[in-house]
Amino acid sequence: MEFSQLRSQFPALTQSLGDYSLVYLDTAATSQKPQGVIDAMGRYYQADNANVHRAAHQLSARATSQYEAVRDKVKTFIKANRREEIIFTHGTTEGINLVALGLASQLKAGDLILLDSAAHHANIVPWQMLAKQTGAEIQPIPLTPEARLDQAAYQALLQRGPRVVALSHVSNVLGTVNPVKEMIAQAKAVGALTLIDGAQAIAHLEVDVQALDCDFYLFSGHKMYGPTGIGILYGRYEALDKLDPLLTGGEMIKQVSFEGTTFNILPNRLEAGTPPIAEVIGLGAAIDFIQSLPRAELRAHEQALLKRLQDELRALGGISLYGAHRDNVGAVAFNLTGEHHQDVGILLDQQGIAVRCGHHCAMPLMQTLGLSGCCRASLGVYSNDEDVDRFIQALKSVKDLLL
Repeated sequence: MEFSQLRSQFPALTQSLGDYSLVYLDTAATSQKPQGVIDAMGRYYQADNANVHRAAHQLSARATSQYEAVRDKVKTFIKANRREEIIFTHGTTEGINLVALGLASQLKAGDLILLDSAAHHANIVPWQMLAKQTGAEIQPIPLTPEARLDQAAYQALLQRGPRVVALSHVSNVLGTVNPVKEMIAQAKAVGALTLIDGAQAIAHLEVDVQALDCDFYLFSGHKMYGPTGIGILYGRYEALDKLDPLLTGGEMIKQVSFEGTTFNILPNRLEAGTPPIAEVIGLGAAIDFIQSLPRAELRAHEQALLKRLQDELRALGGISLYGAHRDNVGAVAFNLTGEHHQDVGILLDQQGIAVRCGHHCAMPLMQTLGLSGCCRASLGVYSNDEDVDRFIQALKSVKDLLL
């Protein structure tokens, strides 16, 4: 399959920025959307716009049917055991907050929480809030000089009997793939709950939550060619059922009186309020899009592009690469040596090249690397060799201008 042909399904990629056609290398921040996702959401608003559940009229019945069908679709997509283990959220961030703060009644002062040192802030700050509330202790798993999680240090920390281990499947900054299956098994051997932030993995890797054997796995629709404002919290049923609800109100109750309230069963108990219905439907269309692709061939295509991107950056000279391993996924972190990352990003943008510059919501990682920030070029199914050529050519001109 010629993956460059997929670009025709993404209308945003046909535009120009000034005199330059767009080269979009910011997929790790948010992916572009195929026409099928846009159309699915439009059809809902045009023909089936109604709130889900409970209503007797036909529009609501159609909306509910489409909405709940996506729950089954997600279950199959990540190979969950039960549809009740799929919780719709507004994104990975909300899902991690739901888990972390939902565990408050299960933790006590002195309990240990192990965190990924390269994690996104969304997988750090909720645990800090939980620790502040319960008196639990947070310990980051350090990195090796190669910017991988230090497995020897992790083994030592496990000897302290952590209650929770929260990891990234793939680093949102570096693209590093963590050995989460092995780390989950080791954490479970000492009785820890395990949570995996899969936001950067879900569009690139085939995820089997039962094979991983994690307690919780989370991802966002907008990283996988779906809409913003929708995410998935997968939880092993027994672990989900013990969480205290983060939000209360409509949809999540069984009965309310002024004497007390009875909460509903899963999944409703953790889905308070009117859900993002159109976004759920758009997520279903994004899953259809991904599953229509030959995944093994796609992975080989993306890895070949990533390798070429790393090689071209090294060959350019005057470039600092961070954690650029051959088995990384989707992203390359770099700086033009001695130059501010924002200056580089602005000058690339003037040539139609969209990359991300800053701390990437990973300040602890930046501190470990001794950086205030960096640039990140990230790939999607629509990325091709011409994108890499244009990017390297533009970066060379920026280098010639600044150095």
